[in-house]
Amino acid sequence: MSVYGYCRISTRKQSIERQIRNIKERYSNATIIEETYTGTKIVGREKWKNLLNKVKPDDIIVFDSVSRMSRDAEEGFELYERLFNKGVELVFLKEPHINTSTYREAVDNKLKVSVDTGDIATDELMDNIIQALNKYILSLAKTQIKLAFEQAEKEVKDLQQRTREGIETARLAGKQIGQKKGVTFETKKSKKSKEQIKKYSKDFMGSLNDIEVMKLVGISRNSYYKYKKELLSSDY
Repeated sequence: MSVYGYCRISTRKQSIERQIRNIKERYSNATIIEETYTGTKIVGREKWKNLLNKVKPDDIIVFDSVSRMSRDAEEGFELYERLFNKGVELVFLKEPHINTSTYREAVDNKLKVSVDTGDIATDELMDNIIQALNKYILSLAKTQIKLAFEQAEKEVKDLQQRTREGIETARLAGKQIGQKKGVTFETKKSKKSKEQIKKYSKDFMGSLNDIEVMKLVGISRNSYYKYKKELLSSDY
């Protein structure tokens, strides 16, 4: 049996540490899988797809909340049932009432009563009542699970709506939306990298070519040319 903790954030600006901490507090042996993905659909989440391909019956997947598994209600419930039928245990720390163990308990606790009164009509009536009660138990469990996914989807849509309204309000008030053209956000790391580029690049005060400077400073190609462009445009 393997235990996996799946953690997901929508942007790299968000912190994933809280999710990891919450999972590790309950499942210290969990293998943490981290993913950054924007969107509500499951398609496109490569690490999640890899996990689905290797997970086996009796394995456990732990989520900080149901929204980390899926923020699309229809897809989420369909995937939930598929993993449940495969024998994979799903744990939602913030919504324990929809853990697969709870759902399985509802399935296993179906009324198993055999009625034999000697009267065919009575026996058929009692069998129909028992079957109806069992269907109701499973329907109630499924409803709870669907509601959890629907709530996660609603929260995303509400947040998107509030964001759009906030941007529109700011626009109508004449406020600047986003970063002004030509303005760059500088961190300690970018500032240090720019100083080294000026010092070593032959385009400034040094004698090294672009590739040599990249290796020396230890930054990616994209970052290097971004910083170099900013230096040239500012007359450094």
